[in-house]
Amino acid sequence: METKTAATRTAPAASRESHPADVHDTIRVQGARENNLKDISLELPKRRLTAFTGVSGSGKSSLVFATIAAESQRMINETYSAFVQGFMPSLARPDVDLLEGLTTAIIVDQERMGANPRSTVGTATDANAMLRILFSRIGTPHIGPPTAFAFNVPTRVASGVMKTDRGNRQETSIVREAVYQGGMCARCEGMGAINDFDLTAIYDETKSLAEGALLVPGYSMDGWYGRIFSGAGLPMDKPIGKFTDKQRQKLLYGQPEKIKVEGVNLTYEGVLTKVQKSMLSKDLDAMQPHVRRFVERAVTFTTCPDCNGTRLSKEALSSKIRGKNIADLCAMQISDLAEWLRELDEPSVAPLLRGLQHLLDSFAEIGLGYLSLDRPAGTLSGGEAQRTKMIRHLGSSLTDVTYVFDEPTIGLHPHDIARMNSLLLQLRDKGNTVLVVEHKPETIAIADHVVDLGPGAGTGGGEVVFEGTVEQLRRSDTVTGHHLDDRVSLKDALREASGAMEIRGASTHNLRDVDVDIPLGVLCVVTGVAGSGKSSLVHGSLAKRDGVVVVDQGAIRGSRRSNPATYTGLLEPIRKAFAKANGVKPALFSSNSEGACPACNGAGVIYTELGVMATVESTCEECEGRRFQAAVLDYELGGRNIAEVLAMPVTEALDFFAEGEAKTPAAHTILTRLADVGLGYLTLGQPLTTLSGGERQRLKLAAQMAEKGDVYVLDEPTTGLHLADVDNLLGLLDRLVESGKSVVVIEHHQAVMAHGDWIIDLGPGAGHDGGNVVFEGTPAKLVADRSTLTGEHLATYVGA
Repeated sequence: METKTAATRTAPAASRESHPADVHDTIRVQGARENNLKDISLELPKRRLTAFTGVSGSGKSSLVFATIAAESQRMINETYSAFVQGFMPSLARPDVDLLEGLTTAIIVDQERMGANPRSTVGTATDANAMLRILFSRIGTPHIGPPTAFAFNVPTRVASGVMKTDRGNRQETSIVREAVYQGGMCARCEGMGAINDFDLTAIYDETKSLAEGALLVPGYSMDGWYGRIFSGAGLPMDKPIGKFTDKQRQKLLYGQPEKIKVEGVNLTYEGVLTKVQKSMLSKDLDAMQPHVRRFVERAVTFTTCPDCNGTRLSKEALSSKIRGKNIADLCAMQISDLAEWLRELDEPSVAPLLRGLQHLLDSFAEIGLGYLSLDRPAGTLSGGEAQRTKMIRHLGSSLTDVTYVFDEPTIGLHPHDIARMNSLLLQLRDKGNTVLVVEHKPETIAIADHVVDLGPGAGTGGGEVVFEGTVEQLRRSDTVTGHHLDDRVSLKDALREASGAMEIRGASTHNLRDVDVDIPLGVLCVVTGVAGSGKSSLVHGSLAKRDGVVVVDQGAIRGSRRSNPATYTGLLEPIRKAFAKANGVKPALFSSNSEGACPACNGAGVIYTELGVMATVESTCEECEGRRFQAAVLDYELGGRNIAEVLAMPVTEALDFFAEGEAKTPAAHTILTRLADVGLGYLTLGQPLTTLSGGERQRLKLAAQMAEKGDVYVLDEPTTGLHLADVDNLLGLLDRLVESGKSVVVIEHHQAVMAHGDWIIDLGPGAGHDGGNVVFEGTPAKLVADRSTLTGEHLATYVGA
């Protein structure tokens, strides 16, 4: 029994009563129906850490991101003036009856950082901006303002008349060679590399333009390109090998010029001039596969000889602080750069140094101290990108904010997960609400409150099947509860290697002249802490070899019109089967081509723009959302029309295309792969934009399994997978090996390590503390030795 002090007893009644403001301690969701959510209602405690669990596709992201976070952001946007809202993306209100108690949401998602080749870790986190100011203040010799150290800003020289408006008068002055100093290397335009074209991959000199001499994707002479080239005065029927130098120069390097073709004003520019702008200004990873293959075939990239890959001009590199220029500092490992700055005692820039120091220390605190500021942002893994975005929130003075995390443990070794957990708890303890979508038991274990969605995925999910504490979840009769303490045991019978792929002298990034043999015919797992050199070893030395198929972490890019059928190539054999059965053209069975509903152009919905208000999306009345013309839906295959087939789940479609009139072996093969990766519940026509991260990862795996190869390299295939789905993945990996393939997996998940036949462990640490092979052998030997961090965690996992 609690005893009360006299002071408490005599306190005025008013002060003992709770303040009206204190009752708002929950986020209330009522009637959420976004994507597959089935009219769910729940209350989430504020200033606590809530974990959202459930199988991939159960509705976690629909609830957390598409409902709670989306509505918070939409309401914040509405506080700005209509003028400012005009520059912001218009957000529609989520399909939910009521949302109460929302606070400002800060979303830290898994999206890879922009694949712009000009973006680096330094530019993405403002560290470069601070360094540029530092050099413009105390660098010697002084060469100019901060822009003089920016590799994205060219140096410009202007001469002529300068006019300045001053009130009701205009001042005119003559300027002679006024220099606006930028830091961009003029030779490579701040890219760090120059490119050279292999002209044999650009055109076939034995053919004429009319015969299709150009080998660049998209250059068909049937359409406007043919008219533009002839309108620009190029001979269309003469083989390119017989062009004059002037004609060849114009064809390849012609600068943009206005021309008139058939009464239409158009612009002509040379093929390589256009390729440089449209293709080479993008990151390779962001390109469509056929464009990427062309670029890899036609273009060779070499380090710029003028700037040695630093991207900066000679002037920018000449200015130094304590013997180092800005490129030297950006190339240092961030943890080393932080130490170097600590020794810099310059009172005149003390506030700037403090801010920069805090930023760099945040990198180390979050486990990214092994990166360097000049690392291209597009090369970061999903986990690294997510943690880089977290940096600006560490040490923030904001409280009562809702932080929303999408699987923050992605890309983290078990050793690093404890550090991530402490960061999440720090954010909560400052008085913030932390919502985490997560599959890893180590992070679920620290939650104050757990919401489990399910019971299945897709249409079989979308319900709250459990709410409560972690201990109650363990005792609950749910899929997550049953699998929370699952442990994969070490295999008794290991497969024998049938050979080996040799890697010799690997030195990409932080690798230290590594020699290692990758066994063939088995499941080989490459492990090590984040930043130890796993991806550098596998992608740098193995991925480019013949017969190697790589399934990486790159995001699937797709519009509302893309769906599993279009992405995997499944729609092609289906269209041909419909066309053959009905004696019509295959294009009729595409909602992006001739068969599209004319009212909605095959989108299934009509969009109504309302200026600064959210765009209204309504189902097309003519096709009732089926996307096709009514006439197309009269054609059937096996008693079903094309819209009905696209509405089928994968499992139903598997039976449909297996026998009878609809038997289509090519479609059945692709559907089997989709079922193998656990996507049997997805409908063939579901827009890609509605798929979860785990579903996208598995869809990509299914699509790339179609590529012919003997060695499959998978980069963290457990990303986005529920504990129950990991078993299915292990079964799939076993089937691949048993079919005669060799499988190499870069993975942190102990279940995959325990299931492997051979482990290659890199380390011992990250960055310059890693880059060595610290163990090669069987999982059992790694557990017995416990000689590495991976060995210790795997031993704990299997209970050894």
